[in-house]
Amino acid sequence: MTADVGSQLRKGVVEYCVLGLLAREPMYGWQLAELLTGRGLIASIGTLYPMLTRLRTQGLVSSFDRASDAGPVRKYYRLTGAGTGELEVFREQWAPFASTVNELIEKDSTS
Repeated sequence: MTADVGSQLRKGVVEYCVLGLLAREPMYGWQLAELLTGRGLIASIGTLYPMLTRLRTQGLVSSFDRASDAGPVRKYYRLTGAGTGELEVFREQWAPFASTVNELIEKDSTS
């Protein structure tokens, strides 16, 4: 079992990280990509847009256009009511899940 563990972990949570960021405020794609690549959650902006399309198709995010002082109109994304609900379910399950995993993988204190 020599698969890239980090990659598998990111795949499981990155969509929820996007929902969490959008719960704070609407953001445009480049803004989201910078936050996610900066933290090593996605490799490039090219992986973000298919994810945003999936989230829109699932009704978890919506988009709108907003004029920009720095250039052309930007497409912003925001959480929908369904997205807020999905994020809440994830939040409720994440802490106990992470705690259980930590308990199971921590080094034995006697070794």
